[in-house]
Amino acid sequence: MCRNIRTLHNFEPPATTDEVHAAAVQYVRKISGSARPSQANQAAFDTAVAEVAGATRRLLEGLTTSAPPKDREVEAAKARARSAARYA
Repeated sequence: MCRNIRTLHNFEPPATTDEVHAAAVQYVRKISGSARPSQANQAAFDTAVAEVAGATRRLLEGLTTSAPPKDREVEAAKARARSAARYA
């Protein structure tokens, strides 16, 4: 359920609003135990996603590092290589 939560810090270009939102949705799904909330819980779910996304954005803006920014394509290639080795 949390496979879409990826490291978002220290990438060039920085994490997009969509990436932050997707991570927030996955986090709220995981802790709520529900991939799709009922209509009765939809408002609480949406509020939690918005709050987690806001906290995530503030965290990313506040973090500093001396490491050079990572390249998304290089990191994706590394992930594919790890996956291939794991399932080989």
